Amino acid sequence: MSKTTTGTPADDTPATGALDGESPATGAPDGDTQAAGNLAGEEDLGAAGSQLSTAPTETAVPGSFGGNRAPGAAGWLAWTGREVIGWSRWFWRQLTSMRVALLLLFLLSLGAVPGSLIPQTNTNAMKVDAFRQAHKTLAPLYDKLGLFHVYSSVWFSAIYILLFVSLIGCIVPRTWQFTGQLRSRPPGAPKRLTRLPAYATWRTGATPEEVREAALRVLKDRRFRAHTAGDAVAAEKGYLREAGNLVFHIALIVMLVAFAWGQLYKTEGNKLIVEGDGFSNTLTQYDDFKSGNLFNDDDLVPFSFNLDKFTATYERSGPSKGTARTFQAAVDYSVGADGKERRTTVKVNEPLEIGDAKVYLVSHGYAPTVTVRDGKGNVVLHQAVPMLPIDSNETSQGAIKVLDGYRDAQGKSEQLGFSAFFVPTFAGAGRGTMFSQFPALDFPVLAVSGYHGDLGVDAGVPQNVYQLDTKDNPNLKQFKDAKGDIVKQRLLPGETMTLPNGAGSITFDKDIKEWAGFQIVQQPGNDWALAGALAAIAGLAGSLFIQRRRVWVRAVRGADGVTVVEVAGLGRSESAKLPEEIGDLAALVHHKAPAQTDADPDREPDDETYASAEGAEKK
Repeated sequence: MSKTTTGTPADDTPATGALDGESPATGAPDGDTQAAGNLAGEEDLGAAGSQLSTAPTETAVPGSFGGNRAPGAAGWLAWTGREVIGWSRWFWRQLTSMRVALLLLFLLSLGAVPGSLIPQTNTNAMKVDAFRQAHKTLAPLYDKLGLFHVYSSVWFSAIYILLFVSLIGCIVPRTWQFTGQLRSRPPGAPKRLTRLPAYATWRTGATPEEVREAALRVLKDRRFRAHTAGDAVAAEKGYLREAGNLVFHIALIVMLVAFAWGQLYKTEGNKLIVEGDGFSNTLTQYDDFKSGNLFNDDDLVPFSFNLDKFTATYERSGPSKGTARTFQAAVDYSVGADGKERRTTVKVNEPLEIGDAKVYLVSHGYAPTVTVRDGKGNVVLHQAVPMLPIDSNETSQGAIKVLDGYRDAQGKSEQLGFSAFFVPTFAGAGRGTMFSQFPALDFPVLAVSGYHGDLGVDAGVPQNVYQLDTKDNPNLKQFKDAKGDIVKQRLLPGETMTLPNGAGSITFDKDIKEWAGFQIVQQPGNDWALAGALAAIAGLAGSLFIQRRRVWVRAVRGADGVTVVEVAGLGRSESAKLPEEIGDLAALVHHKAPAQTDADPDREPDDETYASAEGAEKK
């Protein structure tokens, strides 16, 4: 081969021919690329340098779209109509441009920051109330800005919708244009291949037809779309780059729709269940529940389950002492009203899946069984009372409430309440601590102190079932002995604390049950969101690592009758791989049509060669 060029060509011709609104160096949108495209056209690249991308071009700039205004009211109306239509088109082009889509995506990410840092009403109303009490100045401002409900606020929804419209408006025309490119053939070779960034030439004794036939086979073997156009073979490769770009943006739309659908129809609730008890998936069964704006009660998946047994084992020694080794719940569940009962085990990160609903195991604790008797020895309460852990060793606290059926020694109807503190492994009397030393039931102790009177549950004010309201309730009095000391006692399993003045007793039974906390989540659209995320990654990888390029192999007879072969390539953007690929292709074609040894190795295609090529094109 007599000549190969891989650098930027001489003269003032653009090196890459990257038109369609992209900068020659990077292929990214650029404000000066329209002039570059015109210059390329003037240098005879023509169709060969066009449509290497489906990126839209700027065809207008803001200004007076109305033109000259004719006199009179009719002229004013016509001018105003042209102005409105022109500015509307300009605004639509801006909205559907990729830079605006990226800006909106950045604003959407930025808008989600306060939703993560500031408590949200739909997730934790109690934290929002606490924030209002602690920040009297900021809270009203946050209310006006909608920062306590970011994801349903007007401004966040506006960004979300604009991003959605921008992506659709960008994708639809580019998809249509890309489809047209797939249906068309690669454009013919430009007049002067020497002006392209990667170029090779040599002279051979083979006929031009033989060279073109060999080049066509080589290019098709390298998976190029190739055909013979005049005196040259035109080929193109890398369509998956633009396909990957379109897949990426379509996947973003799928993800946006999936997230919106999931937020509108999602449900999330929690339920604490003691061993032996059950749950039915209805609103009244939840301890707390929140849902999307379009949720309907009928959207809940019909199922129920019973907690048969909870099992937890812990490390007994070493630096991980007390860490859970086994943490699982054996449940019996059924789907629908008449579903067959089935047995399964729910573990951490291994939820029970029923339709669109997932049941997660999220917490655990102990529920000591207690028996409360009145002064006459009648049992007024016998149940396992859940205690809430306050540390990793399952030190727990709770409340035991007797609401009905109790009468004091004088026969007066009252309510009883006990503040309870439970430790599964007691350190021992005289150790100076009541905190548990290990999470397993090695040495269980229940400490209780009693109250009597009105617990306030009939006042209509919501109460925490795991706490006694002893501060703001003057009708609730603590039991005291004859000396005026508070009646309280640490109980071992089977022991009883007797209340003063014949008020009854409370017994810590030997049957200590465990409870499990479950989170029931129903969020449609997760599968679509996952598929969209995977497709977006695949599409982005394709658009980043695949290069769109065109190759031409021209074979014409020179003035001396010897065939002149030219191989040149043009990429969407500058890449070091393009010259390498052109060199490989030239070597393969050269193997089929080797250089003529008696030819001048430094001879370049002259004006006569180009004239013959131009004449062949006209024919």
